[in-house]
Amino acid sequence: MGIIGTAKEMLRASTESADRGDGAAERSKGAYWCHDCDERIRDVEVAGDDAPTCPECGDEMEFERSPSSTGCAC
Repeated sequence: MGIIGTAKEMLRASTESADRGDGAAERSKGAYWCHDCDERIRDVEVAGDDAPTCPECGDEMEFERSPSSTGCAC
């Protein structure tokens, strides 16, 4: 593969979606975290708009990752 082919491959790889899950599944915008307990709950697993409470300690969990960011929230 020449320089042009390598450059094309690098550009193609950099523009691919970081979401590698099922395309038909509901898209997650992030996850709720309890940093004290290291508990994580994906936003699509939470009913309603309010932050859930941590199943370990009962404190309110914090949402992380903005909808416009790339990569996973893990």
